[in-house]
Amino acid sequence: MATDAINDSRGHDVTALLRSWRQGDGAALDQLVPLVHAELRRVARSRIRREGPGHTLQATALVHEVYLRLVSIDQLTLNDRTHFFAVAATLMRQILVDHARRKRAAKRGGALTMMRVDEVSPGFQTSIVDVLALDQALDALSSRDTRQCRVVELRFFGGLSIDETAEAIGVSTATVEREWTMARAWLHRRLSVQP
Repeated sequence: MATDAINDSRGHDVTALLRSWRQGDGAALDQLVPLVHAELRRVARSRIRREGPGHTLQATALVHEVYLRLVSIDQLTLNDRTHFFAVAATLMRQILVDHARRKRAAKRGGALTMMRVDEVSPGFQTSIVDVLALDQALDALSSRDTRQCRVVELRFFGGLSIDETAEAIGVSTATVEREWTMARAWLHRRLSVQP
């Protein structure tokens, strides 16, 4: 119960600071960073742990890259804590995919960058897939069902809970649970046929 109160308080602080930053208060960003840094590192560590052996991107570097991309986006409007982490989830996905592409290009079509996906798709023969294959599958899912893709992105890359995901996309928790289940099943089928 005390932890919920702390998280709720931090959520309100983050929301207030995001609004101040949006209104041009540069000092608000300096206060915001420490509040979100620990949570971003937790999410980044979780994503990096899912990377296969030999992955060279560190959680700290991933968080710094997210921060740099966030502050460089013109006309970015972040409404609240949940929206902030939703945007961060999209950026983490982009950064991990960009890193995998650069790594593959550096090796001239060499090794795949692998990622653990058991949370997204339990039941795989192996719980490791190519990051680029996952990205392509998510792109295909997005063209089929944008909301399901967004649910996966927020849950898997952003580390958002069912409740936070529902808040971020403006639907009920029951809808998110249903979309999460359907998206995971679709991704399982799609990634199971990957060579």
